[in-house]
Amino acid sequence: MTALILPLLFLALFVYALIRRVRVYDSFTAGVKEAVPLLLSLFPYLAAVLMLSELFEASGLSAALTEALAPLLRALGVPPELGKLVLMKPFSGSGSTALLSELIKTHGADSYIARCACVAYGASETVFFLSAVYFAGAKKKRLAKPVAIALFSNFLSVVAGCLLCRVL
Repeated sequence: MTALILPLLFLALFVYALIRRVRVYDSFTAGVKEAVPLLLSLFPYLAAVLMLSELFEASGLSAALTEALAPLLRALGVPPELGKLVLMKPFSGSGSTALLSELIKTHGADSYIARCACVAYGASETVFFLSAVYFAGAKKKRLAKPVAIALFSNFLSVVAGCLLCRVL
């Protein structure tokens, strides 16, 4: 039933457009024309985020921060093995997916570490990617406060998620 929702929604939208005599293809191409300038304005920000996430990993900064944060994570009830995932998720969704898979493979799908990793992955967001997308069109780019709040919220969600995994 769920697999039919999206096709039925498109069909209903298409029928509605026909009833209203909307030229669907012309409307679609007009929307695409408006999207191209947006994509061009987003590209530098997305390129910067992707390069920074790669540099973060390649420079060894990720490993050093993971090692430095291990005692704090342990004190907050977060397994230190999740440190790399906690640091990578704000930068890269695909990189953090690979880390999640590695943690599950190493520790087993039913382990406490794997459960915490899944909750941490699902409860956090790629902050820098979303910031690039949201603020690309903004005239005043005041990123510091929103990014700091989003990073802090991500960290709190990981801590709360690991606490829930321990309790449940």
